[in-house]
Amino acid sequence: MKTYLVTGGAGFIGSNFIHYMFRKYNDTIRIINVDALTYAGNLENLKSVEDRENYTFIKADITDSAAIAEIFDQNDVDYVVHFAAESHVDRSIKSPEVFVKTNEIGRASCRERVWYLV
Repeated sequence: MKTYLVTGGAGFIGSNFIHYMFRKYNDTIRIINVDALTYAGNLENLKSVEDRENYTFIKADITDSAAIAEIFDQNDVDYVVHFAAESHVDRSIKSPEVFVKTNEIGRASCRERVWYLV
């Protein structure tokens, strides 16, 4: 069984991706959803999959490199699908540092672990 780590899976695009993957592959894959549940994340988007044995939700911020490392260390991850991002432009004007932290530093936390995937 292949394991997919999906970042930002509680957002609109991430949750639709998770639903798509379960429709396409059903019980032949495992999905680990990592989301910080900020303004864009909503677990209601995933109510229909939350009880699946091959689905796990982990509330974590991708900028927390220790938390991300622990997820990789505890799971045999085959693929990373990265949707976690700050994307509302009007919010970037108020707090540009949040965009840099999530979109660049957070992505790097996952990327440094991805190189070890086979």
